[in-house]
Amino acid sequence: MAESVAAPAPRESAAARVGAFAARNRELSLAAVMVVLGALVATQAPQLLSASNLTQVTVLAAIIGVAAVGQSLVIITRNVDLSVESVIGLVAFVVADLLARRILDIPAAIAFGIGLGLVLGMVNGVLVAFLRVPSIVATLGTLSIYRGIDFFIAGGKQVTVGQLPPGYTDLARATFIGIPIFVWLAVVVIAISTVILRQTRFGRQVYAVGSNPEAATILGIRTRLVVFAVFSACGMLAGLTGVLWGMEFGTINATAATGVVLQVIAACVVGGVNIFGGSGTPVGAGLGALFLAFISNALILLRLSQFWLQAIYGAVILIAVWVDAVLQRGLQRNTGGRSGG
Repeated sequence: MAESVAAPAPRESAAARVGAFAARNRELSLAAVMVVLGALVATQAPQLLSASNLTQVTVLAAIIGVAAVGQSLVIITRNVDLSVESVIGLVAFVVADLLARRILDIPAAIAFGIGLGLVLGMVNGVLVAFLRVPSIVATLGTLSIYRGIDFFIAGGKQVTVGQLPPGYTDLARATFIGIPIFVWLAVVVIAISTVILRQTRFGRQVYAVGSNPEAATILGIRTRLVVFAVFSACGMLAGLTGVLWGMEFGTINATAATGVVLQVIAACVVGGVNIFGGSGTPVGAGLGALFLAFISNALILLRLSQFWLQAIYGAVILIAVWVDAVLQRGLQRNTGGRSGG
């Protein structure tokens, strides 16, 4: 009998190779898209590249980016935190109110705000990790609860810039070697989170829980504690975002940061954080926040209606999830083809 000869594996097309590269380098791909879009917008609105405009865009991106880093940790574990915007708003108002009434000085109020965010995140962690409430249900509930507490504390009033102690809002406009302090802070948060995820045992456990919770449990990983920890970290970073929000906008009321959760989740997803868990990076979440800030700014410069912005955030989530699914299927086919040849 003639010996059968295995057919050679088909060569990858150029499109397949580009798709595989994009799937493996989501952050680089997103950066390239921003450069191209930036060049196109700049032809119609040259002020896009002005120093003042770039400063404004990067500061707003840094604020959302800090919250997006915390959200990315949660999403990597196959969960989601919908209460982020309420945590940001509650912390922003409470810190501003404490400062306006001179109950705490600026450093103590900032520490209190971050600690409050941590506590609220821990509540979410207990509900999801230990009481086994699905994260979308648990955080939808705390989204309303935290906002309700905010309205109760505010009592219909707002805190204005004039009521705040001198120097509190100065940090929002401060720079170091020409780069806003808020941007440096976001870079530090992203760097620390990246090191933790990539270089520590806990970081590897976060990815393991997101990839396959059952297998992670079999391997001895305490999945409940991991999930509790990421929700706590998300709350803490949302608390920090609330402090930054108060510094940036000054005048704060009980509706502060309403609708921000969609932007935060969109930043994660468009930055390559897989909504189904198991993959993604804080760097991608930060770049996603920068991308969305750029889109928002471009709409303003091009004199397009801001009413489209929320629709764009939703569309970005849908498109990013669809692209991620397509690229991942392509990678699986290519890997299977090479292994089976």
